[in-house]
Formats: sequence, C-alpha cells, structure tokens
Amino acid sequence: MSWLTNYVRPKLQGLAGKRDIPQNLWEKCPSCGAMIYHRELEQNAQICTQCNHHFRLTVKQRLDILFDDARYDEIELPEVKEDPLDFADLKSYPDRLKSARKQTGRPDAMTVASGTMEGQKAVAGVMDFSFMGGSMGTAFGEAFITATELAALQDAAFVMVTASGGARMQEGILSLMQMARTTLAVRKLKEKGLPYIVLLTDPTTGGVSASFAMLGDIAVAEPGALIGFAGARVIEQTIRAQLPEGFQRAEYLRSHGMVDMVVDRRQLRHTLGTLIDLLRRPVSDKPY
Repeated sequence: MSWLTNYVRPKLQGLAGKRDIPQNLWEKCPSCGAMIYHRELEQNAQICTQCNHHFRLTVKQRLDILFDDARYDEIELPEVKEDPLDFADLKSYPDRLKSARKQTGRPDAMTVASGTMEGQKAVAGVMDFSFMGGSMGTAFGEAFITATELAALQDAAFVMVTASGGARMQEGILSLMQMARTTLAVRKLKEKGLPYIVLLTDPTTGGVSASFAMLGDIAVAEPGALIGFAGARVIEQTIRAQLPEGFQRAEYLRSHGMVDMVVDRRQLRHTLGTLIDLLRRPVSDKPY
C-alpha cells in the first residue's frame, strides 16, 4: 500500500486539495491483498473482484441484499435489564454497551426485519459482529424470540443470519441460558410448519454454533465463512494434531455434511426465496 500512501495520495491532494480527497476510497482485501476502489466494492456486493473474498457487511447492507428492492420493516425489540450482574473488567459493562451503540448505531447485536424475498414472506434476524463481536446476551434472546413469534404471526419463514463469537461473557450464565431459549423458540416455529433457514456468515462460533445456528431446516453459508465452536489453535492443542487445510471454513463443512449449501452473496436472495418456496409447497406439489 506504500505507493498509494506515499505517492498517489499526495499527488491527488496536491491537485485537488487535501479536503477533497476522502481517506477511505480504497479497501484492501484481507485475503489476496488487492486494493479495491470503494465504489467498485459496493457495486459488487462487498465481494473482492480479484479473489471473490466476501467482506463482512453492516446490518443495513445485509438487509438491503436479502429483501426485495431493499424494502423491509425493522421491528422494535423488547428492552431488557442492561447490566444484570453489575459486571466490570477494564471497563464497566454499561460503558461497553454505550461504546458499541455509538459505533454501530444499533441498540444490540441483533436486528429483526420483515419483508419479502423473491416474493416470499420472510422475517430476518441479522447479527452484527461489530457490536461486541455479535455476542449473545439476554437482549439477543428476546430479539430471537420476538422474531420467531413475528414469523408465526405473519405465517412467514424465518431466516437467521449468524455472525458471532458466542455468548456474552459480561452476562455470565444468563447468556448461556439463551442457547436453551433460542432452541425452544426454533422448536415452536417448526411445530407450526414454518421454514427456519440459517445463513452462516463469517464468523459463526461458540455458543451460537452450538445452538440455534445448527438447527435450520437448511444450512446455507457464504463462501469462506469461518464456522465452528472452538478456535483451531485450541483444537490442535487439545488433540495434538495438525488440522487439515481449510478446516472450519464453509467449503470444508459442506464437503463433510455440516452445511447444505455454500452460496455466493449475489445469489442469496434468489436462493433463499427458492428454498422458502420449496419448503412451503404442499407435499403433492414438490418436485422429486
């Protein structure tokens, strides 16, 4: 990047003036190292034009991609007690929440929205990894249950988009309880015969992958997404063996039966709409 920083940018600034040159015109691909113009990246659904690496998305970017014509209604979520354990480490938990909310513009790590995907009614829950690592706490549990209840009320499919490091340590055992709560919510949804599809994005780990993330009727993953429970180094130290190449990546999991499909982001809405349509058809109308 040195030639861009040391030569190109100063030349441009000298011609147009320093204030006229934004500092974030280029993005560096973490996979291949290519420098990509930001508008080109936006037009390509935040996918590297050189190696097809899928950049992480904001909640808004994700919802715009999933719903028809980027039209959807965001759902107001229940409030919960913010610091049930009076937890503090280097910073107090309320201060960490305040900082995350300022950074993301979101109240917590999950957003719920409803709309259509390829004309099919759907409720989507989207986790935000930039909000404290997409960690799962009591607010997340309430949001998840709200989403499943809304799907039941609207007779719609529920699409859960995961991106998380696991349970939120600042809420201790209360965060771990959300694994059971979300599992029960999924069971109730399935008892009503409504589709539950999980979209696994980078990264999906910890208690999230050990609960609702692996309970979908169909598990879809984005290319290259990291999906697992414990980290690779922890596993290697435990079993004292070197892990195979690509271990815990979406393609490896698909080849070993843990993921049903790996789908390019540009095809996601069409794929999800088709899956919902197939899952909702009467048995006699399904093509076998």
